[in-house]
Amino acid sequence: MSRLQYNQEGGNLIPSKKGYLILVLSIVIAPIISIFLGVAQSLSIVWFIDVLILVLLGFDSKQGRKHRVNISRTLPPRLSIGRDNPVILRVESGKAAAFIQIRDDYPREFKVSQDTIYSFIAAQSSQELTYTVHPTGRGKFSWGNMQVRQLGPWGLAWDNWQIPQKMTSPVYPDLVALRSLSIRLTLQFSGSNRKMHQLGIGTEFSELRNYHSGDDLRLVDWKATARRVGTFSNSTPLVRVLTPEHEQTLIILLDRGRLMTARVKGLQRFDWGLNTTLALALTALHRGDRVGIGVFDRQMHTWIAPARGLNHLHQLIDRLTPLQPELLESDYANSITYLVQQQARRALVVIITDLVDITASAELLTALAKLVPRYLPFCVTLRDPLVDELAYSCTTDIPKSYLRAVALDLLAQRQVAFAQLKQKGVLVLDAPANQVSDQLVAQYLQIKSRNQL
Repeated sequence: MSRLQYNQEGGNLIPSKKGYLILVLSIVIAPIISIFLGVAQSLSIVWFIDVLILVLLGFDSKQGRKHRVNISRTLPPRLSIGRDNPVILRVESGKAAAFIQIRDDYPREFKVSQDTIYSFIAAQSSQELTYTVHPTGRGKFSWGNMQVRQLGPWGLAWDNWQIPQKMTSPVYPDLVALRSLSIRLTLQFSGSNRKMHQLGIGTEFSELRNYHSGDDLRLVDWKATARRVGTFSNSTPLVRVLTPEHEQTLIILLDRGRLMTARVKGLQRFDWGLNTTLALALTALHRGDRVGIGVFDRQMHTWIAPARGLNHLHQLIDRLTPLQPELLESDYANSITYLVQQQARRALVVIITDLVDITASAELLTALAKLVPRYLPFCVTLRDPLVDELAYSCTTDIPKSYLRAVALDLLAQRQVAFAQLKQKGVLVLDAPANQVSDQLVAQYLQIKSRNQL
């Protein structure tokens, strides 16, 4: 049923399929009546039947109007981009049972699981109907009123009206993934923290304890053990317990230039980069590190100074959510220069961008090379999975063969750029845009466990 079929004024009679069928039957029997009673009398009888049917339709619709349902809409306070967000419609019936159709006026930019919702609700009861919306962009979006049709008790006509439900809802980065990651990190950290204390893994001294079978002999503190033997009769060796170093600094530079405006898997590449930025920031804050973020194009557009604590994550989300990519060429050298001016101490510097040609990769290589060895640079690029599909698909079609050749050339240029970055001491991660968050979080945890920073 088209959206335009719903009258925006509300309170109108619309025949049901049953009502239309009765009207059609009245037209069909007109020739039969004319055979027996003549044309003039048959027209009068048909007109009388039609008027009677319309009266019955109007009465049926009016009866349904007396027992209209009440409907309210409930949305999550923050919708997540690229996710199926639930929308709950709570329906309350009156003294009569009701068969209803609901068309919600959701934002045109959203994809929805159901355009029209059908439901039967018993008398004097309530029911929750759920459908999902899938936003593909961030920002504030407007919702309109709900258009409702309720079938009359005889099933001849619909009562058609609107329920005022205008509102505005904000769409944020992927908060669903952040909540899931937070739970996973909490569980991992509680287990890994105990394990590290047992094995003495880390760089900072925590305490001395008695040697246990299986402990690394290199961690035995012989001087402390000698002093203990000289004072007490207990000759058990003492072992140094080391913990991972805290309050290291992570700086994330997120590109919002021209290359980040392209859409990958339904979202702009910048949105995938923003999701990745927040996931990495959450992980670092969970590990006690200080996190700072810079968003750049021709210049440093937004700079958030490094800070620690999970409360800092809320500031990051609020500051970064309104940002959108721009059709501007990114200046890597300028962003790196700004970073060096703001961050004097050693830090892990993660730059999230993309590469398509040798010129851009040369500029990025020159900029990141300036960070070595004072900082630990890490280049993360968001690859389009479609390029991989084109490059590795076999085809005999000539146009597709040209596309495959272009895709292979793009991948080859990327590999050359990454090889040059690695030679300069830059860490590299090239992953599909929709998979990069998990892979980057895993590599960051490896960097922490190996004490590379």
